[in-house]
Amino acid sequence: MPSGAELDERKISQSTRIYDRTGKVLLYKIHTGENRTVVPLADMPQFLKDATIATEDENFYSEPGFSWTAIVRAFMVNALHGKILQGGSTITQQLAKNAFLSSDQTISRKLKEFLLAVKLNRRYPKDEILYLYLNQIPYGPTAYGVEAASELYFKKSAGDLDLAEAAVLAALPRAPSYYSPWGNHVKELLGRQNYVLQRMYKIGKITLEELNAALAKKIEFAPRAITGIQAPHFVEAVKDYLIQKYGEDAVREGGLKVITTLDWDLQQLGEKVVKEGAERNEALYQGKNAALVAEDPKTGQILSLVGSRDYFDLKNEGNFNVATQGLRQPGSALKPFAYLTLFEKGYSPDTVLFDVPTEFVPNNPLCPVEVNFSNDNPACFHPENFTGKFLGPVPLRKALSQSINIPAVKTLYLAGIKNTLETLHNFGVTTLNEPGRYGLSLVLGGGEVKLIDLVGAYSVLSQEGVKRQQAIVLEVRDSNNQLLESYRDKSEIVVDAEYPRLINDILSDSDLRAGLFGNSLGLTVFPDYDVALKTGTTNDYRDAWAMGYTPSLAVGVWAGNNNNAPMQKNAGSILAAVPIWHNFMAEALKNQPKETFNRPAPVSAPKQMLNGDYLANKQVHSLLFYVNKSDPLGQAPGNPASDPQFENWEFGVLEWAKNNLPDFSEYNLSAANPDIPENSLSATAIKIIEPGMGDFTGTDIRILADIAANSNIKQINVYFNGRVAGNFTGDFVSPYRFAWSFAPKDQEQQNLLEIEVIDGNGQKSRSGVIVYK
Repeated sequence: MPSGAELDERKISQSTRIYDRTGKVLLYKIHTGENRTVVPLADMPQFLKDATIATEDENFYSEPGFSWTAIVRAFMVNALHGKILQGGSTITQQLAKNAFLSSDQTISRKLKEFLLAVKLNRRYPKDEILYLYLNQIPYGPTAYGVEAASELYFKKSAGDLDLAEAAVLAALPRAPSYYSPWGNHVKELLGRQNYVLQRMYKIGKITLEELNAALAKKIEFAPRAITGIQAPHFVEAVKDYLIQKYGEDAVREGGLKVITTLDWDLQQLGEKVVKEGAERNEALYQGKNAALVAEDPKTGQILSLVGSRDYFDLKNEGNFNVATQGLRQPGSALKPFAYLTLFEKGYSPDTVLFDVPTEFVPNNPLCPVEVNFSNDNPACFHPENFTGKFLGPVPLRKALSQSINIPAVKTLYLAGIKNTLETLHNFGVTTLNEPGRYGLSLVLGGGEVKLIDLVGAYSVLSQEGVKRQQAIVLEVRDSNNQLLESYRDKSEIVVDAEYPRLINDILSDSDLRAGLFGNSLGLTVFPDYDVALKTGTTNDYRDAWAMGYTPSLAVGVWAGNNNNAPMQKNAGSILAAVPIWHNFMAEALKNQPKETFNRPAPVSAPKQMLNGDYLANKQVHSLLFYVNKSDPLGQAPGNPASDPQFENWEFGVLEWAKNNLPDFSEYNLSAANPDIPENSLSATAIKIIEPGMGDFTGTDIRILADIAANSNIKQINVYFNGRVAGNFTGDFVSPYRFAWSFAPKDQEQQNLLEIEVIDGNGQKSRSGVIVYK
């Protein structure tokens, strides 16, 4: 049997090393480090010993070094799963493992642990075993024994610990890295401390008064000394991943070599812009914190992750990782996914919705149809726009690019909350699982999301509907250089590519967003780069977001306060988040390819209103007059008022029309939908025969198209890249074959060719194809 001196001559453990993606920059070493100061058992507080026994081994003083009950229970669990999941270890067994054995999860090692525990129990008194245990076991990566742990976490000797602090130490040995007072699981640590105290009370080691006093005490941890950790929030996320996959002991002692996805240059840039941006926000708007995530959307690999302004600023909860743990309201940053869901139903970017004061809670006397914005009854919902102005009829394209609220809420209603949440979940958002709680405020920030999830969702837009599993690790090798895992692209198509292309086309149009950004537009434009951008701000300025992407880089920024305090002076996304995002993108794009988004195919819906003609046939109504929400491409509703939102939407539209149409008295003279001419509800059919979608063209382009209308054709216009290339007027008999050749002067690598037809009723229809030079 080993002597007491030999107890210190235990096995050699190796540090786990975490590197950047090049394998050259060492981010952190996870090691046993075994910083230890031996302290006599008599110098330890009795409640520290009691807390340890109550938590780890209640029958320590009466058992023979092992527990039959625990062994049987562990055997059954392990047999059920076919591998070792539970150990059933007593204090004596833990001492045997930590002093002499490896951490291998094998039956032979467990047998050795059992036999050695029996020998230790026979050779040494129980107090001697407890003394060795409390001086031997790890309480953290570099803290071995209670004295080292007490000095590290509380800056005091173990003999000076109070009951609450002693319970914290007793809670740590189960998983020292996971429960680290400086990690991401402090809440779980304090929960386990609570459990320790409850166990002590249950077995009679403390009184009820002592229990309540200890539970009421606020634990103050000493600040963590800076010991060579780089990209700390990212490293903590990697540690969590490794521990979950390989176990606590293997990560602490196994000598793993971990190559991560982190781009060290981008990480340094991210930390710099977050720090500078948060300092600026604090001075201007009392917003002390910010976070940033950058992802390669083509691989799902996280390139930069900054969880807060300063990881080591415990006073402001700097160690809390907002990027991966923070549940924050996204404001308007969810709008693109509602619009995408609507486009899937057949609506086009030219579909018009009315941006007018609208009460979205129908049939409630407390919420009158005529909106009174001083009515702050929580039962009502009548949002305003960020600008405080209403624009009247707005195409969906403009409504999304300028983040106009009322059309966004209407979009969510038409798309369906359930359908929109399904889209978000398909795109990788892991939260928003309480649909009954959000209602139509979802697109204005009515739910909570994680920044890293939202960056992943925007990456799916970047990749035209291909979702890639996010990754933070490229490779893991063991101490013998054997490969344990390596990165593999895991991707799936979650939506047809045409719908993300529509969103990308809108969000990357700097001219469209100019009305929203005003003097800040320059922060969103990067010469020679196609960059899409969406912002989000919560109504009380607690959260500001900037979500931007190219075909090869997706970057999200959050700004605000960890304690959820609002920022001041109307510090929305354009003021608080966009400058941080811009400063990152301006540098990061220098090493990115100059790619462009694929243009979407033209969308021509079978109803005039869905194509933007909102005053057809001297009718002016809300969209619900023309479409059935559950079947928008089908027949117009026989009774539009059957939709619960119709009356409220219609009231706002008619109020707008009275004030803005000089000849309003001439509108809506026909009875209702059945009397509207059939041709107002069906578009002219345009079939472009030549060139075909995706064709390559030469200097001259020949057009051949078949056109079928409900009346003679009065005008045919040809557009090339949005500019008029030719127009033809006459009285062409339908069906009509249109043929024309021209030599465009402004051909680009990718071009949009469109044909617009105006029939005898003044109805406009348009169709187009993408062609390449």
